[in-house]
Amino acid sequence: MSDTTIAAGPATAGETPSSEPADMAVLPADASAIAKSAEHDEMPLPSDARTAFLGGLFLLACLAAMYVASEIVLPVVLAIVLKLLLQPLVRVLERLYVPRVLGALAAVLLLLGVFAGLGTALTRPAMDWAGKLPGALPRLQEELQFLSRPLRAVQSMVKRVETITAGPTHPTQQKAPPPQAGHQSSLLSTLFNSTRAAAAGLVTTIIVLFYLLVSGETFLRRLVEILPRFADKRRAVEISLHVERDVSAYLVTITLINAVVGVAAGCVMWVCGVGDPLLWGVTAFVLNYLPILGPLTGVVLFALIGLLSLGPGWSALLPAALYLMIHIAEGEMITPMLLARRFTINPVAVILGLVFWYWMWGVPGAILAVPMLAITKIICDDLPPLRAFGHFLEG
Repeated sequence: MSDTTIAAGPATAGETPSSEPADMAVLPADASAIAKSAEHDEMPLPSDARTAFLGGLFLLACLAAMYVASEIVLPVVLAIVLKLLLQPLVRVLERLYVPRVLGALAAVLLLLGVFAGLGTALTRPAMDWAGKLPGALPRLQEELQFLSRPLRAVQSMVKRVETITAGPTHPTQQKAPPPQAGHQSSLLSTLFNSTRAAAAGLVTTIIVLFYLLVSGETFLRRLVEILPRFADKRRAVEISLHVERDVSAYLVTITLINAVVGVAAGCVMWVCGVGDPLLWGVTAFVLNYLPILGPLTGVVLFALIGLLSLGPGWSALLPAALYLMIHIAEGEMITPMLLARRFTINPVAVILGLVFWYWMWGVPGAILAVPMLAITKIICDDLPPLRAFGHFLEG
């Protein structure tokens, strides 16, 4: 076999020879791959301003609906992300001749078992540390007394700047009345409503997750049936499988990396003599889902825990220093090596995504910000009209 392919078959009797040049009749074997690569590199921009304007209005309408209906949309989005995370496990069980329903049920039960086990194991240590804080804070303040003078200098400088920028005060300006006491009933009511909303959201997430794992391909099948041309059907299937494969690989890889970081952080706390290393390992695992802000929060938290557990001295900063070294190794070597260039995201987009989704949905939104940003980038890279936006998000 030759390493070239013929663009047109041999001419038969009565056929007119091709009008193409002779050097275009024979193409290299990887010509189709080169053509696909060139097509994938194209980033067409909308030539009509009305298209961009209508797209922006549609995006704003979607974001407004997600903000208003957050109690419904947030559990569904969380279920979709968990579905992409657990989909490889269901596929493996399906290859082992386990029915899809039983595989989905096993995946959901495994997820619930992990959460229940961690909740049971961490409730007692978390309550113990919460009980230590009221008595430990005054002692910590005494130990950090050497920082009081620089802090007072910074506070006085900030007050001077505020005085200069605020201008002269008017005598008719009145201070706001102090808040009234006796809001314990409203606080308990708010806490009860928050707990009830969280429980309802968790139940909704589990139900939607189970049915997505069982029959998540139904929508793709219906879309393929609706599309008129075979080329459109094939492209829809290719894009769907590509997006699902890439997003699942990203989520599984990030989860495994965060688990390694959590185990390493727990070992560091155990070696340094800090109690309840499992609690701090899980804390590091969760914080690592928040790029930049999560590790910074972890450094501050581990420094405070070291001061509370080990007392004043350089040894109290050892847990925070070792955690920072773990994060530097993970962020600069392990994650780039495993995720490669196609999964890198612009740090500015990451920060803006964290701020925006925290404003939209609170802490769950901040945790889901980076996975949703990665999903958006992968989808945009596979859709030609959105490829320019995906390139804009690339790191």
